[in-house]
Amino acid sequence: MYLDEIETTRDVEIPTDPIDRIIGQDHVINKVKSAIKQRRNLLLVGPPGIGKSMIAQALALKLSRPNEEIRVVCNPQNPERPELEIIKRGELEKEKESQPVRGILISPKEVPSFVAEQLGFRCSSCGEISEVNETICPKCGNNKYSRVLWSRRNTPFGDIITEVFELGTRRPEREVKTTRIGSDGREKIIVYQHAGEGKIRVLDQSTLDNIRKVSEKKQMKILIPIDRIPFVHATGASETELLGDVRHDPYGSHPEIGTPAYERVIPGAIHEAHEGVLFVDELPHMEYLQNFILTAMQEKKFSIIGRNPHSAGASVKVNNVPCDFIFVGACNIADIEKILPPLRSRIVGNGYEILLETTMPDNEENRKTLLQFIAQEVEIDSRIPHASKGAIEEIIKESRKRAFELDGKRNALTLRLRDFGGLIRLAGDRAVLDESEFIEAIHVRKSLDEAKPIEHQIQERYGSIWKGVKSDSAVPIRSEKKDEGYV
Repeated sequence: MYLDEIETTRDVEIPTDPIDRIIGQDHVINKVKSAIKQRRNLLLVGPPGIGKSMIAQALALKLSRPNEEIRVVCNPQNPERPELEIIKRGELEKEKESQPVRGILISPKEVPSFVAEQLGFRCSSCGEISEVNETICPKCGNNKYSRVLWSRRNTPFGDIITEVFELGTRRPEREVKTTRIGSDGREKIIVYQHAGEGKIRVLDQSTLDNIRKVSEKKQMKILIPIDRIPFVHATGASETELLGDVRHDPYGSHPEIGTPAYERVIPGAIHEAHEGVLFVDELPHMEYLQNFILTAMQEKKFSIIGRNPHSAGASVKVNNVPCDFIFVGACNIADIEKILPPLRSRIVGNGYEILLETTMPDNEENRKTLLQFIAQEVEIDSRIPHASKGAIEEIIKESRKRAFELDGKRNALTLRLRDFGGLIRLAGDRAVLDESEFIEAIHVRKSLDEAKPIEHQIQERYGSIWKGVKSDSAVPIRSEKKDEGYV
């Protein structure tokens, strides 16, 4: 019955609300909504591939857009102690309005084609010019930003990110820099910016020089921009990546040839996640860095210092940089004991620990949910065709099989969806090679053999993992008789 109303996954409606795209974790939804409203932390526990990072991204996408821009400003009295300036969104808009309009305005047809494409005016498939907010080209019907990786493939929510955060126009780039040879034979920089109402602002070298002089008078650097997507994935981050740093200056901040200290300050992931979500998968692997995460969560501010004692940046410090984030940690069941008890206490004291499901009951409603997942994976990939009814039935059948083999659950569907996504893509690639309009049942069945884990492939070929290892390390035995060769 779940297939009665569709012919292929093309007919499946994909929810625009990121929370509704989470598959099979219904008991998590209320806690996620509470975390959004009350700014609670989460610890998600379960095996790989069941949607932990997707839950964290969905949480971030439901938050209000950031309201603060953080700047680091030169301190003339003590240059190695730059000061902070926090600008609210309303103040920033007034500041921009007070600045005079610079450059000249031209049509997207008058700029080089690659510039128009990167700014979002030109379709990457057919070259048609249209408004930036038209994601789908009116001429060829393709996604204008299909060549831009962040638009779909980096996240299951690529198609709704800019809508949720209202980052102005929906374009891949804010500005494009290029060069040209001037009348004097010298290479000069040209900057193209989207100016609204179908126009592009062109800033030539002289205009850029004037802007630079104004910026130098301010002597400040934007550390955390206000127009950002507040989801920071810090899994496996180093100490510098997590906590920030101050770059080395071989000239020791010399007033003429050196780089000022405030320009060398680099934010860490905890600062970039300010007003948003800091997500760390495999949390126990962060080891001693868990202590710093705990401190940042408690204080909601963390100073940036130079972390190499042999660098000129070691003497620079920016005190109390804001880092008010929602923390979402994730780990496997076996690693829970490796999480620092104080950090777990901080999460529980202002949040929730959640054990995620690995299966869901095999009923009509959940088969529709899994059908939605298949359609989502096709849309996210954007390079494979949609699946036919026959292919969908084969995928559902495999879902039942995996629920029993991996989790011992009968009458259930698996929620280990990352591997399932790989199966869908493999079947889609087969359909593309066969020049088939849709993924068919035969593509899924053939892909099931190829999608076997490497351990299963070794077992089938050699009989056991041990025999496979022995085969890899085998050394040919030379016969004593020269004419017999190898035996």
